[in-house]
Amino acid sequence: MTGVTVTAQGFEVDAVTIANAFGLDPAQLQERMRAGEVTSLCEKGVDADAGRFRLTFRHSGRVLRLTVDEGGAILKQSTFDAKGTRPASNSHG
Repeated sequence: MTGVTVTAQGFEVDAVTIANAFGLDPAQLQERMRAGEVTSLCEKGVDADAGRFRLTFRHSGRVLRLTVDEGGAILKQSTFDAKGTRPASNSHG
């Protein structure tokens, strides 16, 4: 799989796409996702953006943002520093 696939549960993004954006390999990405160090958000477009979705991934102060259509085609991809945020921490207690 490459890019984004639509499933019954929503969108599934290829691990290589996300890992590359954060300078990781897919195995490192999987470990960090399990540890809660990579977070994601899916937003559905309304009005002029109807039919589009924004998929946002955050890791260590960096952001990967994918804008996709209903079929999962990537319309726009950007990676940038998350200003005003801090890297995810894994605190116990």
